[in-house]
Amino acid sequence: MDITAEIGRRLRAARHAQKLSLAQLAALTNSLSKSRISNYEQGIRRMGIEEAQALARALGSVTATYLLCLDDEPQLTVDELELLRNYRAADERGKETIRRLAESQVQYQNGGTADE
Repeated sequence: MDITAEIGRRLRAARHAQKLSLAQLAALTNSLSKSRISNYEQGIRRMGIEEAQALARALGSVTATYLLCLDDEPQLTVDELELLRNYRAADERGKETIRRLAESQVQYQNGGTADE
């Protein structure tokens, strides 16, 4: 596998999943041009750590380590992104409620109960 090509594929897939044009993504980074991002996507250039961090922040659905192929954890789904946005917008009481609900759901799926 050509790592530069895979980095480009991951970046393009993440951008498409967010329904962003190259120009829109470039604007969200405040530092990268659309031609540079296009070069990354085409495998012409390989992004560095700083660029991967800027792109991951702008995309909001992937990590820099995922973009750089250092982590194979896939990007977040639309539902996961919405849950994360809601969690971040909640106050401390709401965050605790969300955490407890998630923990009890996992315990339920694993055959236990929330009271165990």
